[in-house]
Amino acid sequence: MDWFGAANAELARTVLQRGIAVIYVIAFVSSVLQFPALLGEHGLLPVPRYLARINRPPGPTLFRWRYSDTLLRWVAWTGAVLASAVVLGLPQRGPAWVPMLVFLALWLLYMSIVNVGQVFYGFGWEILLLEAGFLAAFLGSDQTTTPVLTLFAFRWLVFRLEFGAGLIKLRGDPAWRDLTALYYHHETQPMPNPLSWWFHHLPKPLHRVEVLGNHAAQLVVPFFLFAPQPWATAAAGVVIVTQCWLVLSGNFAWLNAITIVLAFSAVDAPALAGQAPGGPGSPAWFRAVVLAVAALMLVLSWWPLRNLFSRNQVMNGSFNRWRLANAYGAFGSITRERYEVVVEGTCGNPETGVWLEYGFRGKPGKPGRMPRQFAPYHLRLDWLMWFLALGSPGLTWFVPLLHKLLDADPATLKLLRHDPFAGRRPEWVRARVFSYRFTSWHEWRASGDWWVREPLGELVPPLSC
Repeated sequence: MDWFGAANAELARTVLQRGIAVIYVIAFVSSVLQFPALLGEHGLLPVPRYLARINRPPGPTLFRWRYSDTLLRWVAWTGAVLASAVVLGLPQRGPAWVPMLVFLALWLLYMSIVNVGQVFYGFGWEILLLEAGFLAAFLGSDQTTTPVLTLFAFRWLVFRLEFGAGLIKLRGDPAWRDLTALYYHHETQPMPNPLSWWFHHLPKPLHRVEVLGNHAAQLVVPFFLFAPQPWATAAAGVVIVTQCWLVLSGNFAWLNAITIVLAFSAVDAPALAGQAPGGPGSPAWFRAVVLAVAALMLVLSWWPLRNLFSRNQVMNGSFNRWRLANAYGAFGSITRERYEVVVEGTCGNPETGVWLEYGFRGKPGKPGRMPRQFAPYHLRLDWLMWFLALGSPGLTWFVPLLHKLLDADPATLKLLRHDPFAGRRPEWVRARVFSYRFTSWHEWRASGDWWVREPLGELVPPLSC
């Protein structure tokens, strides 16, 4: 291999291209299923109203001058089809410009959605997917070698993702510094999964060891991603193992899955059996493009690098309109108590009638319902309900949600797990706040419930049409 191509990188390129494409499929399909009800023409935060209110979107979007639910579905389904082709390995069989154009199209199509998605698309893994998709455009094809510079750009992305998360934890909450964060996290995280109850009840000394291991994995190990082999592969292995641990313990959309995929950029391994090896070289135009992109990313990296060492470190933010070279981080603070907003409706008198509870797909509801596994799929409404219960401003979309329930809006009801009125209109709806905690071992054996909840008061008093 010459200086441009990486030896033993076929596995890394395959996992990066196909893994990132799988996440794009999930992201586009979730947009088809959720975007119209949340942000469509008749959604909770309609995009046309948003575009009319602002001077310009936070970045490029195909919807800048015209939005319709039909156009949104065309954009999302086109992205899903293109990403599926990459998962099948079809564009990779051609010249390098074919997968390049496909990934650039995925980047631009999904950026069009994110840039009008407002609070429902304000999560760190959205811009992470965009940056990963852009870099994947410059991995080449089966007819070229895998560019070393592109692989190092991916490693720099993983470094910012992990090291940034580690720093924000140390700076943000004493629970990370005194190693007690996991006394609370499994119980208070946004969306527990079926194993979260069991993780919460692990011995506290083990929780402290987990936090210490997390600090090592995020603050020390990322530096070894740039070390010679086999150290870089070992560092990638640590990242992958720790992310798998997070997959087992909670629902964090595709954050953990894409981090596992990105970590393969540091894996040095021979090709899999039956896998086509990379070409003997790369055309001059492709080398020039990769060099130009590497120079661009080097320049753009000044802002996230400065952010890492800032006392006012930004978590999950972009420094440019193209969503490249972003800042990342997660759970800079840990909540000690869990609160949930419970939405109810009644067809009777609001003072004496029987109130029935709406069931959400992922967030905790009735105490006897076991938490479910949804990641890497992203339940956007459920996540926003968690932030709402923490006190984040959300009535701009939550009150419209209550009115949609009063109208028994079919699109909105599809976002929920259970409609207690089976498609009929309730006469009144309300929102109450409850405190939640996991049951103890004794309580779980006695009742079979996963949660204990206590009412705290009303968030929104009874509303009617």
